[in-house]
Amino acid sequence: MNNEGAGARNARNSGSDRIGRRATMSDVAARVGVSRQLVGLVFRNEAGVGVETRNRILAAARQLGYSPNTAAQSLRGSSTRSIGVIFNPYELTPLDILSRIYEHAATAGYRVLVSTTTETRTEQVAIDELVGYRCEALILIAPKAGFVELRRAIGPTPVVVVGRGMPGSDFDVVRSQGADGMDGMVRHLASLGHRSICYVHCLDVLDSDVRLGGYRRAMAGLGLEQRVIELSGDFTEEAGARAAELLMSGGDLPGAVMCNNDLAASGLSHRLLQFGLHCPRDISITGYDDNRIAGLSYLDLTTVCQDPNEMARAAVEAAVARAAGSAGLPREIFTGARLVIRSSTAAPSV
Repeated sequence: MNNEGAGARNARNSGSDRIGRRATMSDVAARVGVSRQLVGLVFRNEAGVGVETRNRILAAARQLGYSPNTAAQSLRGSSTRSIGVIFNPYELTPLDILSRIYEHAATAGYRVLVSTTTETRTEQVAIDELVGYRCEALILIAPKAGFVELRRAIGPTPVVVVGRGMPGSDFDVVRSQGADGMDGMVRHLASLGHRSICYVHCLDVLDSDVRLGGYRRAMAGLGLEQRVIELSGDFTEEAGARAAELLMSGGDLPGAVMCNNDLAASGLSHRLLQFGLHCPRDISITGYDDNRIAGLSYLDLTTVCQDPNEMARAAVEAAVARAAGSAGLPREIFTGARLVIRSSTAAPSV
């Protein structure tokens, strides 16, 4: 006489039946000997399931390698509880912000869906992907397109822009106090005794004029002569290398050079070293962002830190408020910009 129950037989048979395919909710139900509907209640975190049964279902799911299809659940529900993030993975600062967006979104009960832009993948494609997943709000980190183009592509979905201004838009904006950061950097260099301070103005850096304005304001306030090198390009070491070549061919070298991003400062430092100039013995160099390369021992760059955690928290809070319909007029949220002093700056040698 076979006393084996139906649940046990189903549990035994389900292992061989599901070889080569992903585990399903039915597999979990069969393993535990309960209904598929009961398993669904557990994974939707709804009431009506006893603690012991819930634990058995979760244990069986782990053993079978089952995880719920959250995308399908979101499409079926009225609220996806998801925030979409679009960024360029070739830039370091957005990566630092993104890692913290995950943390703050999870705390708020939201999941994060990411879509990237590349040289061959446009912002439109990235936007279409996230809108298709019915994200309740989008966070755009340093988007290239303007407001009209972005709003046309995104439709009514709420938007938070991080890292650049968006005048005349209905987007919330989160960005650092770039002008104050550069103003403070000029004053730091002047306190070391520098009077000849050059500024490398990479034109394609978003909000580049804001940072340049801080340099000009401080230099004028101190009565120092302004010297600006303008370059096409953005967050690239190559832009800094071109700046070094222009400096070397332009006669008198300044005592200090300020770059409007850390990667340009890195390229500048390396190229000047190839010319035989050492930092900071021969020339002081500064950047902006305080991204992950700035603190590396070979560079040890004095820079302006725009705190990625502060920016991520502000962006998520704005996105969640918009998704909930509780936000008012569009806001521009300014985060701090503090100096991080390292060994790439020192008093002038002469």
